[in-house]
Amino acid sequence: MAGTICDVLPAAAALLGAPDATDSLGLVSAFGAKRRVMVLLVDGLGRHLLDDLGSEAPLLAAAAAGGAGRLQTLRCAFPSTTPTNLVSLGTGVAPGRHGVLGFTVNVPGTDTVLIHILWHDEPPPTRWQPIPTWFARLNAAGIPARAVLPTPFLTSGLTVAAYGGAELIDAGTGDYAQAMLDALAGGRGLVYGYVSALDTAAHRFGIGSPQWHAAAGYVDAVVTGLVDGLPDDTALLVTADHGGLNIAEPDHVDLDADPALLDGVRVIAGEPRVRYLHTAPGAAEDVRAVWAERLAGRAEVQTRAEAIDTGLFGPVRDEVRERIGDVVITCTGATAVMASAHEPPQISQMIGFHGAKTDVEMMIPLICFA
Repeated sequence: MAGTICDVLPAAAALLGAPDATDSLGLVSAFGAKRRVMVLLVDGLGRHLLDDLGSEAPLLAAAAAGGAGRLQTLRCAFPSTTPTNLVSLGTGVAPGRHGVLGFTVNVPGTDTVLIHILWHDEPPPTRWQPIPTWFARLNAAGIPARAVLPTPFLTSGLTVAAYGGAELIDAGTGDYAQAMLDALAGGRGLVYGYVSALDTAAHRFGIGSPQWHAAAGYVDAVVTGLVDGLPDDTALLVTADHGGLNIAEPDHVDLDADPALLDGVRVIAGEPRVRYLHTAPGAAEDVRAVWAERLAGRAEVQTRAEAIDTGLFGPVRDEVRERIGDVVITCTGATAVMASAHEPPQISQMIGFHGAKTDVEMMIPLICFA
């Protein structure tokens, strides 16, 4: 296995002949130069989940079995959460550089918790995430880059951070594959799309549930539509942002139900599989010790410096260090750290989770059709 989500767009750009594009995934040698490339990111389609698909998703199941496309296994960025990985895909750099370091993070110098999927203008997206995206780099090189997105995403701060510089196209409510193919008809360039149905079903109903399999069928139909309409001069790359696992309620730890876990904690961020605890002055070591005892065998408990030194986030810019908690909790087994008094009730009701660094959360596919 080689490669990460950060390598996908540089490799796509290399297929298109973009300057300074590095193809570490071997796509150019496998497929040759292409006039057009489509990239479809399927939220929550972890590599191991491909093996759980059946008759409802025949094309993806065939890809898992080696009978369709060219399948590679990559790793996503840590934390294995959507905002972090959309920006790692878009910029081609690790989270320590782009600064979108989790599902939610504390805005340094405040008690505000930024929820990246609900983010608009504050903090200003280009200040919060200043790394140029590959969409912008392609357009600057005279290679059009377009992103076909659901309507609610068109004006979000996360879209600016992940896809800034792309021509944004409203996917509408019709045939998503056709919307991407229509965007491809604009000529040479890159067309990107995003599908969330599988991840939504995993969170609400659980991986392997009938609703999850139905969502997999929808994803398969989108991919099949793209493959069926794929022009000869075009490559289609299908990838994901993370995998996931089901965690039963008895394996939840509710930090708001245990006063000892809140002692010395000023701000709580992250998500159930990776928590960032921002502590009162001088309290970080005591907080770390209490959490390490409470979650022994169930989570890795580190100070910010320890987490950074292990390379979890890649090299970390000084400007973003404080977005990481003073104490970082990374669940290792089937454990979820809930914050029932700090988060919407939908979080506590989730069945499928992701965010930590287990293989089932971090391994993602790259399926290439050309």
